[in-house]
Parts: sequence; structure tokens; C-alpha cells
Amino acid sequence: MLISDAVHIWREADGVYHLEWEVSHPDTRVTVEPLDATGELQLHYSERATPGARLVGLPANQRHFFRLRDQHGNQVLATERRLGMAGTPNFRDFGGYRTARGQQVKWGYLFRSGQLSALSDADVALLASLELDLVFDFRRLEEQASDLSRLPSEPGPRVVSLPIIPGSNSRFFEEADSREQGPGAMFDFMLEINRDFADAQAATYARMFSEVLAARDARILVHCAAGKDRTGFAAAIILLALGVPREVVMRDYLLTARYYLPERELERLRRKYQLEHMLADAIRPMLEVHEDYLARALNHIDEHYQSVEHYLADALGVGPAELAELRRRYLE
Repeated sequence: MLISDAVHIWREADGVYHLEWEVSHPDTRVTVEPLDATGELQLHYSERATPGARLVGLPANQRHFFRLRDQHGNQVLATERRLGMAGTPNFRDFGGYRTARGQQVKWGYLFRSGQLSALSDADVALLASLELDLVFDFRRLEEQASDLSRLPSEPGPRVVSLPIIPGSNSRFFEEADSREQGPGAMFDFMLEINRDFADAQAATYARMFSEVLAARDARILVHCAAGKDRTGFAAAIILLALGVPREVVMRDYLLTARYYLPERELERLRRKYQLEHMLADAIRPMLEVHEDYLARALNHIDEHYQSVEHYLADALGVGPAELAELRRRYLE
């Protein structure tokens, strides 16, 4: 049968849709039906080990939903998780996941991304169709000033600046010239950063929740430069607050590895942090996502709080009443 939590849909910047799914038995046949489709469509099913399909011909200025159905009558209704934006490859909807209690996070309300300064006109038009209310920008103030975001206007979303500067950031680069730096040092640096998100940066994420709760049924976007670390923890703690199981939250976090490719970003990062003297292998862990990164933040919560709910209440100001309100808004 078709496994409902294992359907993944993404769109390329050229408008091509890719669909993948998992089934409990290799003889299971799955059909794909795009909803409200117009025009001439080309749908091709894959014969690879991972079952899937490729679809061309849908209008590019809006999102599309798909019904996947197997021969036993099981079906899944889903839309693209990664939106096809040319100027920011890691723009994703992190709705659609099931909670431990069987509810579903709403599609079209919770988005995550990297920088928005290089969006094309088509990207901005697609962004406008999402009707965002709040955009949380976790980049450093100098990043926000030098790489201005391209956002829809009239009225456009309200931008909330929440700069996050991990405490070890400047220290690491100051010491880069004085000691040998290898992949292990950068990997440990990233672990330290992620622990800081749950600890030293708790007040920043508390303000994020406060702003969300103060806005009525807001459609939100959380983003930083790459959309993987600062943003990754934001998306993770929102999903955990909504009751999504931790293994599903980790799966969403690791999707960044499919869309944010280190080899494409290496030279840009070298210029940004003046790291031309460092070997690529020594820098690469900063551009990657690893389960250990997010796990370090979650382990900090486990070690210092009785539960995620206690962390939300004590560190982020999201108590039982606030949790109930978030779940009322974003679950169905």
C-alpha cells in the first residue's frame, strides 16, 4: 500500500515537478492526479528503484496539489514541499506532516528558506501568491543590510528582524589563522552553534513565538542565509510544538541536503568570511547538514528540561495555553 508519510514532491525552477513515494509492497501501483490542472500535461512514471513520477506543463505562478492513489483505495493529498525558486534553492513548506495524535500540519502556512536577495521576478510573483504575513529574518544585521531581501509589496509581509550571532562564531574565525583547522574542528564548531540555538538564543526564538501568537492565523516564513541552521532549529521547534514526532522533524531538517549543495556555495562562503586560505574539506561541514547538528540542540533540551513542553514553557514562553492556540491555528 501507499505509505502516507513517505510522499515527497518538489518543483524545479524550470517548473518541472518531481514526485516520489514509498509503498509497503513492490507490486503496489500508484497513480498521480494533479488537481485543478489546465493545459497540456506530460506525466511520466519512473521505473527506478524508488517509485516516482515527473510532470511538466503546470502553470508556474501558483502552487498545485496532487492526489496519489494506490489500487487498494489508499490516497494522499499533497503539494510540493520544495518550491521551485531560481534565486533561493532551499525554499520549503514545512507543513503537511502528521502529528503523534494523527492531525496534520496545514500546508501553506509555514515556510522556511535561505536568503531572499537573489529572487527573480518570477520568484517574487510566486512568493506573493503565498500571501505571507510574517517573515522572520535570522541573519546578522550586516547580512540583512548588504543582501536586501526581495519581497512582494502592497501590502507585503511584515519583516521581523531577529539576528542570531552564535557566541562561538567570531572566536572560531579569529583562531583560524593561529591553529590548524580540519573538518573535525568545523564539525565541532557546528555542534556548538546548534547547542547555542537551544540555550543562548532561546530569547530570540521566544520572540519568534510571541510575534506569531500576536498575529491572527499568520502565514509565516523563517529564514537565514542558507536556510539550514538558524532556520533549521526554528522549523524544528515549531513542528515539535505542534506535536510532530521527533523522527519526522529530523527528516524535514535533513531535506536541506537535497537542495543546498555545498559545492555550489563553497566559493561564496570563502569570500564572505575571508576563508580563501582554508582547504575546502575544512570548510565543508559548515555548508552541510548532519543529524548530529540538530540532535545536539535537542539533546541540550533533553538534558536540562523534563520535556520539550517544559522547554517551550520555561525557555520560550509557550505554555499550555499558547500551545493549544498554535495547534488550533496550524493543525487540521
